[in-house]
Amino acid sequence: MAIVTFADLLLARADDDHVGLRFEDESYTWAEVVTAARRRAGLLSPGTHVGVLLENVPEYVFWIGAATLAGATVVGINPTRRGQELATDIRHTDCDLIVTDTAHAALLEGLDTGAERLLLVDTPLSLSAPAEPVLAGPGDRLLLLFTSGSTGAPKAVACSQGRLAAIAVMSARMGITRESVTYVAMPLFHGNALMANFAMAVHAGATVALRRKFSASSFLPDVRKFGVTYFNYVGRALAYILATPEHPSDADNTLQACFGTEASAQDMARFSERFRCRIIEGYGSSEGAISMQKTPETPPDALGLPQPGIEVAILDPETGAECPRARFDDHNGLLNPDAIGEIVGLNVASAFEGYYKNPEADAERVRDGKYWSGDLGYRDEKGFFYFAGRGADRLRVDSENFAAAPVERILSRWPAVVMCAVYPVPDPRTGDQVMAALELHGLFDPDAFTAFLTAQPDLGTKWAPRFVRVVGSMPLTATGKVDKRPLRRDRWEAADPVWHRPGRALTYEPLDAARARALRAEFESHGRSHILTTL
Repeated sequence: MAIVTFADLLLARADDDHVGLRFEDESYTWAEVVTAARRRAGLLSPGTHVGVLLENVPEYVFWIGAATLAGATVVGINPTRRGQELATDIRHTDCDLIVTDTAHAALLEGLDTGAERLLLVDTPLSLSAPAEPVLAGPGDRLLLLFTSGSTGAPKAVACSQGRLAAIAVMSARMGITRESVTYVAMPLFHGNALMANFAMAVHAGATVALRRKFSASSFLPDVRKFGVTYFNYVGRALAYILATPEHPSDADNTLQACFGTEASAQDMARFSERFRCRIIEGYGSSEGAISMQKTPETPPDALGLPQPGIEVAILDPETGAECPRARFDDHNGLLNPDAIGEIVGLNVASAFEGYYKNPEADAERVRDGKYWSGDLGYRDEKGFFYFAGRGADRLRVDSENFAAAPVERILSRWPAVVMCAVYPVPDPRTGDQVMAALELHGLFDPDAFTAFLTAQPDLGTKWAPRFVRVVGSMPLTATGKVDKRPLRRDRWEAADPVWHRPGRALTYEPLDAARARALRAEFESHGRSHILTTL
């Protein structure tokens, strides 16, 4: 049978008695997974939008399968969102049904989500007999996956049955076979977990070991418990694992390969050596138009080269002209900042399936027949691409994408604020940290700021500023808009007073010269000092 849709792949497992899913002390064959999906599919109709607000539990997998076989669409709801931002996500994607549990249902109390039904999976479910699968087409939408928001409607990336199937059949490239055990600890509402792990495991008939949420301390015990051979990651996950106490027996494990994005070159090398596994690092996004992968010749800090058949360039977003190739000094610092432009796919615009009900965002991505990624980068003389950050209004913290505008709206509620600007600054290991510039009535009161943040019900779990710069007056453009470029350029090394949050607690301390020097030393120790000269 020709593989056309993800439903084709899932139905190929309908009589498969190989273990398909393990979770804590539970185990399900692929046949049991498909049956569970078919029973839930009986509660859906073609075109239904199912919002799933859960941790990584078997029910999440079952409902993905149910939507696959019912011709419905799964909306991955991000549980780190709060308040009206969470309600807006759900309303924007027209969720007819929200599948959640008692704990997460509390996040929805008092919110107008627009959903007609709410189903709690930790209460007894009234399920029907296994439903007959609906014949879905390759162009039928299967997933809506939230990426960063915007000043307008949220952005939910569409993924069709055909696209997910095309990704799944690449399992062999990752070394995933029927004998593999893949470890899903990244959240299932994110494209990385679904596309770089679960879908491929379905195609190969491998075993998926599911964890509620990522835990660095539980990583190696889980690898050994389940016999994990493959792990997908995003951003700082490797760094968190490397921060756990090292033991001489760490290399005694079943792990063979890890695939992910945005790990530092140093963390990749340390992880590979410590756990004796292959690291497959790539560049891509839920939008799916551009993908790159490292080759053996790729410089350590580079993204790599585009996949065969994909044409990519670095273009000036204002003029559309190609930027000059990057030149480096002896310390890999960028000598010509004009080499930085936007990473643009020249022949892949048709691969982008669009954002749900957001034509403005679609138009931002596809212009003149090209796919504009929104990511900044540069390219060296040998053709290798490098990542240089995101636009001033997009941040990525601990693998979470979000926009500055919703955070700014929250900070503006603080009575002391005259004007605020939120923007990304580089993290010493990978990704971004949140920095806010505040123009205030009077002096900055750290205790009052902490109390304010604590009281905000819609403050996302990654949104609290790591750094706060108190400016006398906000830099403005000629048209009166906040100019974030000098703020990003100064980072925390500014003449204005800067406060920082050294740990997880919402506690702010002055950033003195000694701490600023120590922070720069962190970049050097992780091989990332060059990024301070390119952003």
